[in-house]
Amino acid sequence: MKEIRPFGFRDKIGYMFGDFGNDFMFLLASFYLMTFYTDVLGIPSAAVGTLFLVARIVDAFTDVTMGRIVDSAKPAKDGRFRCWIRRIAGPVAIASFLMYQSSMAGAPTTLKYVYMYVTYLLWGSVFYTAINIPYGSMASAISNDPDDRSALSTFRSVGATLANMLVSVVVPQLLYNANGEIVSNSRFTLIAGVFSVCAVICYVLCYTNTVERVKIEKPNDAPKENVFKSLGTLLKNRALIGIIGAAIFLLLAMLLSQSVNQYLFRLYFKNTAALSTMNLIGSLLTLAIATVTVPIAKKFGKKEAATVATAIAAAAYFALFVMKTTNVWVFVALISVAQIGTNFFNLVIWANITDIIDYHEVKTGQREDGTIYAVYSFSRKLGQALAGGLGGYALQLVGYDSAAAAQGLEQTQPVLNGIYNVTTVAPAVCLVLVTLSLAFVYPLTKKVVNDNVAELKRRREG
Repeated sequence: MKEIRPFGFRDKIGYMFGDFGNDFMFLLASFYLMTFYTDVLGIPSAAVGTLFLVARIVDAFTDVTMGRIVDSAKPAKDGRFRCWIRRIAGPVAIASFLMYQSSMAGAPTTLKYVYMYVTYLLWGSVFYTAINIPYGSMASAISNDPDDRSALSTFRSVGATLANMLVSVVVPQLLYNANGEIVSNSRFTLIAGVFSVCAVICYVLCYTNTVERVKIEKPNDAPKENVFKSLGTLLKNRALIGIIGAAIFLLLAMLLSQSVNQYLFRLYFKNTAALSTMNLIGSLLTLAIATVTVPIAKKFGKKEAATVATAIAAAAYFALFVMKTTNVWVFVALISVAQIGTNFFNLVIWANITDIIDYHEVKTGQREDGTIYAVYSFSRKLGQALAGGLGGYALQLVGYDSAAAAQGLEQTQPVLNGIYNVTTVAPAVCLVLVTLSLAFVYPLTKKVVNDNVAELKRRREG
């Protein structure tokens, strides 16, 4: 029997590349897909928001279904989770590329809508789900040591940050000119194609550098689990509910801001270079925070530290809303303060999920990595969809004219002021709700987490 190498730096780097690959596609869609739909295809922003909400309804079924498949299927020779990275890496990358076909700009309106729905659902609700659920669940199988899992969470977030640097800093320079105008519609297609290739390379690096060491085999005579009963049990899990609430509001704050920022910097500040600078600063801050995240979480606890961090972020957004600044660099400075808080929580949140999996096992005796991660993943997609949907509806509410934008016409000043308000007060309110969810709903303090780890160790040794 082949000896399994011990957990080490290679696993951390491999796991990092997994989220690097995910976020080549996820962040491209989060930052630019609405702009592609409204300004290239000429589709009203409210219709785009409806698409995102419909897709999340579909995800309610596909995410949970994939989680149950992962938990119940017989593991392949390369593991319960890694095999899905091997199977789905190609299809998910192709589906992502298909969403950005600029040649559809001249198609009939009905065909545009059909194209938009088919390609987006194929990517997000089918293939992205089929690779992201196993990837996220895999952390608990790479190692059962809490410190190793915290390291995996940090490295995963570093991978996302590196992707963010490319997507948010480089892409605007390629898509827009100095006045914030789209250089060429075909740039969307070209960039999507390059990023899809990069995503496949990252998935290959993730697959070849990680090892599943924790084998949890179910007895052959184990009764077949009822999915509704399992979900009912999970919905009583206070820790899961608390982190879902926090995750939804965090993503609403971050993605709503990121999505509408494309319009704010192009139209209100007329400075897309500042947008790239702001995104670069945010990425560098994340990398800097990553060096102290584990020590801070170890000393104060993940819940305790994240609660303070998100409260600071909320205060920064509220300050911007009150100031109504027209100075882009003042805006960038305060957003950077907010990013310190949100990025800290993002760095530790994946370790929170492994804590919740342990908490669930302590409470129920059942180990359901895939299903728990699937429910959490759906909540993140819901946050993403709500951000896109509310972003589209908010733009419509403030009077944004997508037809005029497609013709290169400017928006009115009241519309620009409305865009500013959306990008400041909405994230501020959402981050207050994140803080409240962590402080009063999520129960896994530092002491509780340590007690659960000790209890599971006692049971397994027994």
